[in-house]
Amino acid sequence: MTPNSGPSPRLSIVIPAADASALEDTLVSVLENRPADSEIIAALTVPYADPWNISEEVRFVQAPVGTSLAACANLGVALSKGEVVHVLAAGWRATEGWADAALAHFSDPAVGAVVPVAVAATDRGQVVSAGVRRNGGGRCQRNVPARGRSQLASFTADTVASPNAPELEAGFWRTDVVAGVGFATACGDALAAADMSAALACAGDCVVLEPSSLVVAGPGVAHRSKFREGLHAERLFWRSLAAEPVAAALVAHMVEVARHAVATAPFGTLPMLAGRLTALVQFGSCMRRTRELESLKSRAGRRTGGQDDAGDMGERTLRIDTGHPLPSRRHGRRTGVADGADQPLRRSA
Repeated sequence: MTPNSGPSPRLSIVIPAADASALEDTLVSVLENRPADSEIIAALTVPYADPWNISEEVRFVQAPVGTSLAACANLGVALSKGEVVHVLAAGWRATEGWADAALAHFSDPAVGAVVPVAVAATDRGQVVSAGVRRNGGGRCQRNVPARGRSQLASFTADTVASPNAPELEAGFWRTDVVAGVGFATACGDALAAADMSAALACAGDCVVLEPSSLVVAGPGVAHRSKFREGLHAERLFWRSLAAEPVAAALVAHMVEVARHAVATAPFGTLPMLAGRLTALVQFGSCMRRTRELESLKSRAGRRTGGQDDAGDMGERTLRIDTGHPLPSRRHGRRTGVADGADQPLRRSA
């Protein structure tokens, strides 16, 4: 059976890749531990000759050279057929049974995403992250255990703070959460998952941390320039503002900008501030995102009040008989990569 035939699977595993050797490491781990009723889609920015003849088991799709991690993930999600999509970036590795407990959570329709636990490649007993956290001021951080509490043997869901979303590199998502608008390339790869966390919050979807779902973290990535760091952070704040109490968020944002200025001093402060100013000039590009979040909040409120109508139910129905439509973009084009302010950016830390 080819990847394009047969009934729709329960799980779609999407592997965005910009490096062939890293892709093979991930593919080997996924194929060795592949769950039943799943499909595998590799979205590549580099040519791949398929030396192992695995095209019967893996669907390879080509993205333009330079496409960002977020845009590659969007391309894979758009072509997926599963009810749940698992993004696992090239260089990250699956472990035995890593998807089983995560998938079980999606029997609850309130669950929008499940966060696996990432362990170090050099020491699989060491937890390095459990999703990401975003605060009202626009700051995003990796969700890491406190010092002295990172041993996997004693790790539980209470060991770390509750995550707001999985990391972009490794996360399980209900497909209808990500298939419509996709991961935002406007915020860069480092903040794309945090941007999605605002949509999860507005939709009233739960984010669950699953300690028994283990992935091996991939290698570190290059640091962003301070200009892009500021640009993406400022975009994240304004794009997520509708998910927060506005007055409190604006105060928290001023504190965050001051903190960021100190953290990047002395040489990075001006480029960082220039990036934030550039994002402010582009403020109008965030309005569409604001309308999307307000719409999600409105639908969530009607569901909570038991006032769903047939139209809303139709919008929430997941079609798994065909691939999902590519995320729509501001300028009306439908491609695997974003345009305008959402243009592909290099993968960042």
